[in-house]
Amino acid sequence: MSAAAGGGDGGLRSTKGLIGRLSALFLATFSISATANSGYAIIAVMRDDFVNKRKWFTEEEMNDYIAIVQSCPGPMAVTSSMIVGYQSAGFLGSLAAVLGAITPPFAVMVLVTVFYQAIVSNPFVTVFMQGMQMGVVAMLLDICIGLFRDATKKSLAYPLLIMILSFLYVRLTGCSIMWLAIGCVVAGVVKALLVGKKVEQND
Repeated sequence: MSAAAGGGDGGLRSTKGLIGRLSALFLATFSISATANSGYAIIAVMRDDFVNKRKWFTEEEMNDYIAIVQSCPGPMAVTSSMIVGYQSAGFLGSLAAVLGAITPPFAVMVLVTVFYQAIVSNPFVTVFMQGMQMGVVAMLLDICIGLFRDATKKSLAYPLLIMILSFLYVRLTGCSIMWLAIGCVVAGVVKALLVGKKVEQND
């Protein structure tokens, strides 16, 4: 449930309700960050946890948040936690979610720094990381399939064209992703204007 959807819930306005929500956000992002091993992977885990398990957001809302995260600078784990936290409990929710997300990697990096020589030379660590990379590939594929399915529910041709052009832009050019994000925004605005104009004409 997003903050907008849950704004009428009196329990969230009370101190007890707010503390409970902040604690839930911290523990949720803490556990997700502790199990996901990359920024992209954490988005997949968040989507499954917040949409399917906790029912905090709808599929459409989570897809919108993922799109925002992809277009924002900074680590994905932090930006995604910030967005879902803010939508759940405002600024304090954003702060609790971010703290939960950064605590596990911070603790791990401290340990890695202290025992770096022993860890980097351990063959079991190398095998472990290679195995985790395959898991991340599967998570990314799940995100792509889900976003593509939701983006093409109403029409296939236009989203498919934008996806192909975006893929070619990334693979064949060395230009900044910022220009791709701007181009996609412009394409979305143009489509919205054309759809709106068509609706007006039909009316």
